[in-house]
Amino acid sequence: MGTHGYATLVYILTGHLTATSDMYSYSVVLLELLMGRRSVDKRRRGREQNVVDWARPYLQRPDRLHRVMDPSLEGSYSVEAEAKAAMVAYNCLHSVPRTSPTMREVIDALKPLLTMYGDVGAGTFV
Repeated sequence: MGTHGYATLVYILTGHLTATSDMYSYSVVLLELLMGRRSVDKRRRGREQNVVDWARPYLQRPDRLHRVMDPSLEGSYSVEAEAKAAMVAYNCLHSVPRTSPTMREVIDALKPLLTMYGDVGAGTFV
């Protein structure tokens, strides 16, 4: 049931898909884009095998977020947009339905990032 690395614990235990489980899966994809890693990578050690477990401690810390960002992006993104996208991913990782944002809220949070250049000369982050 579910694709390993993308399914919430609630879905694994109950087999019921919900909007919350969809948001969790979306956040995993967003983390893959931000971090440049697969959702699960058995070649890595311990906690680094699961992108959610590895990235979660950094998502609320803009001062440390650069440590887990995809190095191939070479800083060609707005640091402010990076932090906001990371918070969106973090908020979608909640397994409690009341605390997980809706897709409309996620779109509303991410859409302004398309025009953020901040401290970058050219290009966009999202």
